[in-house]
Amino acid sequence: MKFGVVVFPGSNCDQDMVYVLGDILRQKVVKLWHKDHDLQGCDMIVLPGGFSYGDYLRSGAIARFSPIMKEVIDFAGKGGYVFGVCNGFQILCEAGLVPGALLRNTSSKFICKNVFIKADHNKSLVTSGVSTSAALKIPIAHGEGRYYAEPSVLQQMNDNGQILFRYCDEVGNVTVEANPNGSLENIAGVCNEGKNVFGMMPHPERAADVMLGNTDGRAVFESILSMVNAH
Repeated sequence: MKFGVVVFPGSNCDQDMVYVLGDILRQKVVKLWHKDHDLQGCDMIVLPGGFSYGDYLRSGAIARFSPIMKEVIDFAGKGGYVFGVCNGFQILCEAGLVPGALLRNTSSKFICKNVFIKADHNKSLVTSGVSTSAALKIPIAHGEGRYYAEPSVLQQMNDNGQILFRYCDEVGNVTVEANPNGSLENIAGVCNEGKNVFGMMPHPERAADVMLGNTDGRAVFESILSMVNAH
């Protein structure tokens, strides 16, 4: 499988993503500069974490207009796979590729720590191999990660299986106390209606290397590979 990791001015998790996809998972991976117009035949486009354009205006608001995003939007519209992590998720929301918005954390503080998340179901590319009963320990690092959507949109998303992950405690209970940023319904990750565009605030690429003492994030990437290879 060939992955393209988009690099925006201010991205700082692009190399982490390239390392996990290429060195650990042994997949083909290329970096795509934000001014590029060629997606180089990639099977999945990844929008990594960081602070694109310094998070000016709103997180992801300027990056959404980078030249490459026209290609990414067209690619997604044709059914191509797109995966946004943290700032990448914010860019997807700004571009309208996934529903909802990511607002400032209820604490109004930047939060950087390990949290627990649980897959809502196994019916998506990124959750197909993830247990729905066990919690994954994945780091977060964001100041604007509070997921919000209008009640009618949220209801539709729940009905359509568009909620991918929810914040939970270490044994998998979805509780108010386990919610680090005030996201509605503890939402940590979502997908579009077509189930080919995925976004999540936690960083699975930061929990995928044995040397870091945590490989829970590999389940997300291995789900992608196993489901694509099965087809």
